[in-house]
Amino acid sequence: MLSRRQFSKLILGSGALASSNLGRAFAPPAQNAIQGCDLLIKGGTVVDPGQGLHAMLDVAVKDGTILELSPNILAARARNVVSAKGKIVSPGIIDVHVHVFEGMGPIPVNADLYCLNRGVTTVVDTGSTGYAGIAAFTKYVIRPSATRIYALLDINGLGVMTGLSDEYANLEWVSSQATARAAEENKPDVVGIKCRLSRETTGPNDLEVLKRALEAAKASGLPLMVHIGDSYSPLPEILAQMRRGDVLTHCFNGRPNGILDADGKLRSEVQEARAGGVFFDVAHGSNSFDFDVAEKCLQQNFTPDTISSDLATTSINGPTFDLLTTASKFLLLGLTLDQVIERVTLRPTRVFDFGAQLGTLRLGAGADISILEVREGAFLFIDTDGKKRMGRQKLQSAATIRAGRLYVNRSEDLPIA
Repeated sequence: MLSRRQFSKLILGSGALASSNLGRAFAPPAQNAIQGCDLLIKGGTVVDPGQGLHAMLDVAVKDGTILELSPNILAARARNVVSAKGKIVSPGIIDVHVHVFEGMGPIPVNADLYCLNRGVTTVVDTGSTGYAGIAAFTKYVIRPSATRIYALLDINGLGVMTGLSDEYANLEWVSSQATARAAEENKPDVVGIKCRLSRETTGPNDLEVLKRALEAAKASGLPLMVHIGDSYSPLPEILAQMRRGDVLTHCFNGRPNGILDADGKLRSEVQEARAGGVFFDVAHGSNSFDFDVAEKCLQQNFTPDTISSDLATTSINGPTFDLLTTASKFLLLGLTLDQVIERVTLRPTRVFDFGAQLGTLRLGAGADISILEVREGAFLFIDTDGKKRMGRQKLQSAATIRAGRLYVNRSEDLPIA
């Protein structure tokens, strides 16, 4: 395993400010001739769904923010120049489902090594802790990490960090009041509430757990993420309780009580929930992504709102590996590159209020940027049921810029002038 010192090469400092011209994608020619920048990314194809951009553009970064997007920005203006020729330059990638409370239990991983080092600038830890551990998570993980980290509080006070089954068997730990209070006290780091409605975690208590999680979400004014996968109660009963802005995660799992009926048709209640504003998240993980389920949903024009990894110790060595591998599976299934990038940049910002301008390369936004390679060839992909498919393309990280700082993930492919 790489150390943090080995994995990252720090080039720039971070700061504040840049252009106030937020309404335009390109700076005027006069600016191009005058202003200098700290970092210049040259020769890449910018894909920014939030601005409708898919074009050959250079990206200039100054004081930790986006200064300019223009063709052929003069290299002489920059203190450091990075070649992105033949690569994709996107807003910093966001993974809305990970477990990164490293050191607390057997499940979480190190965010810098497994997220930032693999092209992801921002993550949402989904319930690795509840009200009992959020202060420690903030102090010892969120603050020191180079990766931007937010948290969802699990309605169980201990969260999933124990790795135990029957997590909700003792309802004394499932407190809506304590969870809502901890969420309020730890904003803006906490952006939502989480509950896990699998048979092995709740037993027959799933609707009571959901009720208490909804109470906490309402009291704190935050969205609720609901984990499904062989729930004790039928999925329609769960969906009926969810509100506009809530998130159903593990949406393409192949376990009982999923979003498809016995005939492989999308449940009408799922369509009604989407129409009512419920978001649907992938969260691949170690047992929650089935190629056949995903394919049938896409054939019925039901695409996920967000693509996420559910990265944890149980999935970093396969079949998930990282978010870009999960995203590549959707290229195999027929989504376009732009559709995939939208679901890991723009769409997450519509689900959670991050309190910062993320998921975009607009002028003045923080300089969170992912430089990606689209590899061509024959690539074997495996779902969580062991089914295999061959894909022609695979996304891979070349570098990540986080708040203006450049971390080289594959230095041999990224010339630095």
